[in-house]
Amino acid sequence: MLAVTEETFVEAVLDADGPVLVEFWAEWCGPCRAVSPILEQIAAENPDTITIVKVNADDNPQIAMDYRVTSIPAMKLFNKGELIKTIVGAKPKPAIEHELAGVLAG
Repeated sequence: MLAVTEETFVEAVLDADGPVLVEFWAEWCGPCRAVSPILEQIAAENPDTITIVKVNADDNPQIAMDYRVTSIPAMKLFNKGELIKTIVGAKPKPAIEHELAGVLAG
């Protein structure tokens, strides 16, 4: 998954043609380490329907503040630059896929 920073966020997320799921995470966050492999699987299984990127909330605090990330892991789904869904907390793969069903169905 692509690591996005404050410098690349607009181009990678807001200017993207299709849906982009942004995972807000941090090195010290255990639940984040549990969610990342699940998101990598979802990205690999759905390369034509969704892009999944990561934002380190500690290294990019302005983005986290702008999108009111107060707890991590947090996932924010954008489509054509608009925030359309927020998922907070570590969830199993079926639960994340359920949250993304409208997008993954294409």
